[in-house]
Amino acid sequence: MKRSSQAIQSPRNAAMNLLARREHSLAELKRKLARRFESVELDLALQKLADENLQSDERFAQSYARERMLRGIGPLRIESELRQRGVDRRLIDEAIAIVPSEEGLTWRLVARDVLQRKFGDERPTDLSEKARRLRFLGYRGFGEEAADLVPDVS
Repeated sequence: MKRSSQAIQSPRNAAMNLLARREHSLAELKRKLARRFESVELDLALQKLADENLQSDERFAQSYARERMLRGIGPLRIESELRQRGVDRRLIDEAIAIVPSEEGLTWRLVARDVLQRKFGDERPTDLSEKARRLRFLGYRGFGEEAADLVPDVS
């Protein structure tokens, strides 16, 4: 009887298969593989991958922040999502600061683009419409600094 490849796969190979698809944080890998492998064996394999720079929370944070920013997501939401994925605060702050400049953007330009794509050039006609646009920016993860992008009611 032939055993499945998953049953005989090592924690290192399983982690490498996940990393081949996309970057993962160390916490994500551990969570995904914890059901299949013993804790000590898994921790050793993941630590070795990190030591060999095959897994990097810094690289993951920057990759994740770049992908989300280019989809119109703001820094507050990206920060929250990276925290949920177990990334260190210092790496999150670094990614949020570095990524826009690497892409030749600022968070303000990203917010303006998102607002433009959603609502066009028309000014809000009443306070409820202005509030709707502000809620939209907040949901997308842009803070109070982006509020002045929404024009006053005409």
